[in-house]
Amino acid sequence: MSNPQDPNAFVPPDQAMPADLPQHARERLALMRQRKFFTSDLSVNEFLLVRDVGFHPLGLVMGSSIYHIGFQFARWGKNMEMTKLTQALYHARELAMTRMEEEADALGSDGIIGVRLTVALHAWGSDIIEFLAIGTAVAHGGGNHAYRAPNGKPFTSALSGQDFWTLLRAGYRPVGFCMGNCVYHIAHRGLIDWLSQSGQNIELPNYTQALYDARELAMERMQAEAQALGAEGIVGVTIDEANHTWGSHVLEFSAVGTAVMPTSANHQIPTPTLVLTVND
Repeated sequence: MSNPQDPNAFVPPDQAMPADLPQHARERLALMRQRKFFTSDLSVNEFLLVRDVGFHPLGLVMGSSIYHIGFQFARWGKNMEMTKLTQALYHARELAMTRMEEEADALGSDGIIGVRLTVALHAWGSDIIEFLAIGTAVAHGGGNHAYRAPNGKPFTSALSGQDFWTLLRAGYRPVGFCMGNCVYHIAHRGLIDWLSQSGQNIELPNYTQALYDARELAMERMQAEAQALGAEGIVGVTIDEANHTWGSHVLEFSAVGTAVMPTSANHQIPTPTLVLTVND
């Protein structure tokens, strides 16, 4: 977990924000752990592959945060990051992720696979956004929690069950779901510029630089989270662009991926096999 204003500032687990899980969630998790009953959004193939590498699912875990996004003025003709909006969205996502991790911790899991982080706009207002984090908590058969993240919490991973199986078989393991974001205001074109460039094929360097800068800020923050976890790199990176309800000149760029590290200095990557499907 890091501060978007200072990507290199790592927050220790004992200083993390409280989860505030609902009572019904605590009761459901306690009953599942007592009865050794699991729920999962894994497919049949994913379930079997996860079991093949020594893990078993404990339960579907989730975290939610409904957040009011504040307002920030931007200069009409200036490219600039909307830091207040960046911080709001970052904090809302962290709340959802932390609550999901707390549910996994309550089940005694080593990690969460297939993590999905979604955003939804409801009818309550254009400045209210819900973030939902959901995944399947898993535990290793060894029971020693060796696969937990370096901060002692269950690891989080956006990898599918198949990719999780492949990663472990290759001698790597996930350590954390990393993310970075940036809300950026893109300067409007002046009337003179618009008239002089109308009808021409020409690059708009101001727009190019603004979008480039915003994406780089999101990538930089995601990488800082992975480095704070001691990861070797990030796999499965995706970069999304959205404007939510702010208008065409204010965009959010988010970068997410799964940080990984080797399980040993000496590991051999299996030779890939070709699989052909006969389905249409």
